[in-house]
Amino acid sequence: MYWRRIAELPAWLKAVMVGQLVSAAGALAWIYLTLYLVEDRGMSAQQAGFAAAAYGVGLLGGNLGGGWFGDRFGLRRAAVGSQLAWSICCLAMPFVPGALLIVVGMLAGLFGGAGRPNMSALVATALPAERRREGIALSRTASNAGFTIGPPLGGLLAAYNFSLVFVIDAVTSLVLAAVIWRWVPQASRAGSAVARGLWRVLLRDRQVLILLAAIVVIDTVYRQLFATMPLLLRDAGTPAVAYGLLIGLSSAVIVCCEAPLAVRLRAHRSTRVIAVGFALVGLGLAVLGVWPALVGATLAMVVITAGEMLYKPTATAHVADAAPEGMVGRYSSLYAAASISGMFLAPALGGAAYQHVPDLLYPVAAALALGAAVVLLLTRAAARDALPIGSTARQSSGS
Repeated sequence: MYWRRIAELPAWLKAVMVGQLVSAAGALAWIYLTLYLVEDRGMSAQQAGFAAAAYGVGLLGGNLGGGWFGDRFGLRRAAVGSQLAWSICCLAMPFVPGALLIVVGMLAGLFGGAGRPNMSALVATALPAERRREGIALSRTASNAGFTIGPPLGGLLAAYNFSLVFVIDAVTSLVLAAVIWRWVPQASRAGSAVARGLWRVLLRDRQVLILLAAIVVIDTVYRQLFATMPLLLRDAGTPAVAYGLLIGLSSAVIVCCEAPLAVRLRAHRSTRVIAVGFALVGLGLAVLGVWPALVGATLAMVVITAGEMLYKPTATAHVADAAPEGMVGRYSSLYAAASISGMFLAPALGGAAYQHVPDLLYPVAAALALGAAVVLLLTRAAARDALPIGSTARQSSGS
């Protein structure tokens, strides 16, 4: 049944997913950015850190603003433009003088971030509401499959010639741009109602606002896996290679299971699926807090990955479903920005907490995740109870 449903997807959407896999496999440059700046460009660790931070600032700005361009000029055109601009930044990186590296890094983050919400919106608008979760899950599967290839390939290329890392990234991004331009129909746009004020509309949508706030919380605690979990395992006597294997295990599980799980759960209310995902993330973090040894960390990673597979594609589709006509790109931008907020909140908050109150970090993170799940369920229940007798709530993607 699962493979038959994939076969039923539009041909252009399947082509785009192949392009995403290729692009993700070549997404090497910014994984190795700090190492490149120190080893090849002679920067100090502090200077390289500033350049990486500039990339992060650009990434946030691109995620926030990219959807506006998609709504204004068309998702297809905006997605292609962001891929082309990203490729130019990649090709420029080895050649620009040191004084401009931070500027190029920020621009790269801006264009790379802008592509993400537009790709999500393209997939969301291509499918009927009941198939959006699985479509977004398949899109994530394609990207995650590419990510399992990319880092080892980047390490080999970096050992030979660091500039090749940027060239490969640019070329694979151009492949995705060509696929979008060739295969995505011209009519795949978010709509025409771009004149309405986003915030005026959003402030009337309390459920979406609460979900976005919950995503900021959950992403901050989820990304402790990358911010402080390596330190936790090191202090528990676990070798660094084991941490890498755990991250690889998580990616492999997502590639194999996320899309079939989305198909299996497509008839369930999205808010319930998201809340269960949040709760599983909290449970996994609690396990890490009380059992940081390798066996406990493995169990925690499996549970957290299960939660991630539940909440990430479902929340992405839910926000797209909630968008008024002509605002799918901008709503997707808000979700995209919320879903990467942990990239800068998690290291700052988690690092400080791990230094001063290490025993409290993971119990508090678990409590926050569980609290986000409860708030989401209570918000949904309150909204349902507030409906007039005889009326029905907007039902989209099973939400």
